[in-house]
Amino acid sequence: MQKIWNVIANVCRIVLALTFIFSGFVKAVDPAGTAYKISDYLTAMGLDGILPEAGAVAASVLLSAVEFACGIFLLFAIQRRLASRTCLVMMILMTPLTLWLAVANPVSDCGCFGDAVVLTNWQTFWKNVVLLAMAAVVAWKPKAMFRFVSESNQWIVVNYTILFILAVAAYSLYYLPIFDFRPYHIGANIREGMEVPEGAEQPQFETTFILEKNGQQREFTIDDYPDSTWTFIDSRTVQTSKGYVPPIHDFSLTLVAAGEDGDDGGDDITDEVVNDTSYVFLLVSPHIEKADDSRPDLINELYEYCQEQGYAFYGLTASNSQAIAKWRDMTGADYPFCSVDEITLKTIVRSNPGLVLLKNGTVVRKWSHNDLPHIEPALTSKPLEQLETGQMPHDAVAAKIARILLWFVLPLALLTIADRTWMWTKWLRRRNKKASATPSEPETDKPLQKEESTTLNKQQEL
Repeated sequence: MQKIWNVIANVCRIVLALTFIFSGFVKAVDPAGTAYKISDYLTAMGLDGILPEAGAVAASVLLSAVEFACGIFLLFAIQRRLASRTCLVMMILMTPLTLWLAVANPVSDCGCFGDAVVLTNWQTFWKNVVLLAMAAVVAWKPKAMFRFVSESNQWIVVNYTILFILAVAAYSLYYLPIFDFRPYHIGANIREGMEVPEGAEQPQFETTFILEKNGQQREFTIDDYPDSTWTFIDSRTVQTSKGYVPPIHDFSLTLVAAGEDGDDGGDDITDEVVNDTSYVFLLVSPHIEKADDSRPDLINELYEYCQEQGYAFYGLTASNSQAIAKWRDMTGADYPFCSVDEITLKTIVRSNPGLVLLKNGTVVRKWSHNDLPHIEPALTSKPLEQLETGQMPHDAVAAKIARILLWFVLPLALLTIADRTWMWTKWLRRRNKKASATPSEPETDKPLQKEESTTLNKQQEL
């Protein structure tokens, strides 16, 4: 029975480890997205504003590091009691929280796996129930977890894991997420993402009518609507089925008047932008008043280059016209601005501001404000078709995965092999030493044994 529990504990340990590793990693590659989700949680709890933006980002990085490290520690059986109890505490805290999310539904999804895997709130709750049971088993039997690395070399795994995940988070914050799981990723076509396939399920609605007759009110549907002797009082319509929702369903660009006192309502240029067969630059800033303004010259030079080449250039923001006017005064910006939904802008690019290059509705490139493209005067005579800036990056997803394997998985795998080899040779040396230390049979015993055998034979003969 003990062996069966040991097997169960190790199966639970592997499942928990892989889940925590994946969850922590996808949070680390998009710490800004996790910070947005933390802010959504606080808003739903009525704690909006209690944590500043920098605090939400710090909490996001810390959460991703703890989850990833716990997963690695469980996988390698490092600090078995501490790792297993930490995972159990996290699951005890998260399971009731996800139950509240499933019942109250204050946010659309919990963000447990970022944008990589989107689960409904009820799916998340039942997933956590299973993980809670597994965490309880592992915490109950921590010593059943077999080690991949000996205790003397575990410090290498601990330090390397923490440094790696913090480096991933820092890189993704300074530049852009290493892996982009959102519908506006490089290579995605916005126009196609907005289309609804033919024959797709349509949203369903149900209308209830409240009517009165002889002082009594009743509710009716369209199927049992009564005759004209009833008096209409009120009606309400609820959506009973969402139907098919395209990946991109809220991309809408509305020009903002140039004047400070101008009307925010203007021309809708969404179709013009997504159907432009040439290049279009979009400077994305959810809140222009909070945008980084350390490199306005690069942006203005890029806008001048676009004017020379005939490319469109727009600023996208959810801020009002006063904030836009202030940005123009500070940076000397002459490019037009469009009003766009805040959540959409945060989804497009994780930077404030960030730069996006489109061609025929397809996302060609994306830049953080820390990595804006340099347009040198010597290159301004060349169109983007002849520049690397205008081409799809060669850094494909497969290459990024290969680098992760090279920089993290391979070193740990080599360490594990070397450690197991060293422990095996150490065991062999100890066994051989023990065997050589065993005393051989004394020579003086052999004549005695022979004499005893002769005496026994004589007695048998008699």
